[in-house]
Amino acid sequence: MPMVVVITRDVEPRYRGFLGSTMLELAAGVYAHPRMSAGVRTRIWEVLSDWHLQLGQGSIVMTWADSSANGGLGLLTLGEPPKQIIAHDAMLLVRRALRS
Repeated sequence: MPMVVVITRDVEPRYRGFLGSTMLELAAGVYAHPRMSAGVRTRIWEVLSDWHLQLGQGSIVMTWADSSANGGLGLLTLGEPPKQIIAHDAMLLVRRALRS
């Protein structure tokens, strides 16, 4: 059961209440749980995804240790983060748009 971290940005207060009831809020919009099972992680993501589909505001990132994933890091995102994370040669890389 790996550590799970969720980061939210510009989301409605309901996310804070829900995530705060299941995880420790380390800083504003940053939540962590040291030993979350895959089933609980999946259910939390389903709730966040449903809300985001209905409300369509902000962005959310969930990450956890996953030895079978690129870079050993499981990663899910909702919304439009300012960076794009791509897999390349078994590593995760960050791609940003160039400014003109």
